[in-house]
Amino acid sequence: MVVNMLTIDVEEYFHASVFERAIPRSRWDDLESRVAPATDRLLAMLDRAQVRATFFVLGWVAVRHPALVRRIAACGHEIASHGYGHGLIYNDSPEAFRADLRSAKRAIEDAAGVPVCGYRAPSYSITARSLWALDILIEEGYQYDASIFPIHHDRYGIAASPRHAYRIWRQHGSLWELPGSTVRLGGVNLPVAGGGYFRLLPYAWTKWGIDRVNRREGQPVVFYLHPWEIDDDQPRIALPRLTRVRHYGNLGRTEARLERLLADFKFDAISAVSQIVRPAAA
Repeated sequence: MVVNMLTIDVEEYFHASVFERAIPRSRWDDLESRVAPATDRLLAMLDRAQVRATFFVLGWVAVRHPALVRRIAACGHEIASHGYGHGLIYNDSPEAFRADLRSAKRAIEDAAGVPVCGYRAPSYSITARSLWALDILIEEGYQYDASIFPIHHDRYGIAASPRHAYRIWRQHGSLWELPGSTVRLGGVNLPVAGGGYFRLLPYAWTKWGIDRVNRREGQPVVFYLHPWEIDDDQPRIALPRLTRVRHYGNLGRTEARLERLLADFKFDAISAVSQIVRPAAA
């Protein structure tokens, strides 16, 4: 069986980009923190399934919950960076992005006691408008990035990007890009990578899509989830209808779906799987 890459983006529910206008950053510290209990539930599930994952930790979380980050590392999971403040990269300047990247790395490494060499942008926000971020990641010594989603979406995506792992080369170095996973049907890339797609679409779609990528293309998928996606008791914030469905839809079903997925497919952390990834042609 192909071994797939399981990734968890460790952030609070109110860090989700859909709340950017509804919940000002100045209020973040006043809100109930729910990330630790939800992440601990995921850790227990992964322990039962004997699966390792890559946890992309937000620096903001690492500063406030260093014991949680230490628990993740102590369980044998890979620790990577999700940036510090969950700002969208294409709304940042290169200077602000570099500062955020450094703050996050320092906070996460101080908490975990292990080096950080991987990165995922908040909300997959390395797009055609922010490809300069890849140069900065290479300059800062990152070995891989998992921030580009090869789909059409209203907030992110570069639909023409390669669908499987590929190397990005610059004059000053290189890194691996690990795109969000898709199946290609009728000339269009359709997502099977997790998150809202996993919660809102039938489980059969995700299972069929991962099986297709594994069997027909011989490639692993990169699957992602957030701790808040198994937290059906999180506060409900007033949002536009479509946004409300995207964020709150099927929260109560996600944990059972994930357990089923871990039984149906093999998963490991990025650092383990990427050693055997066959680079796909662009």
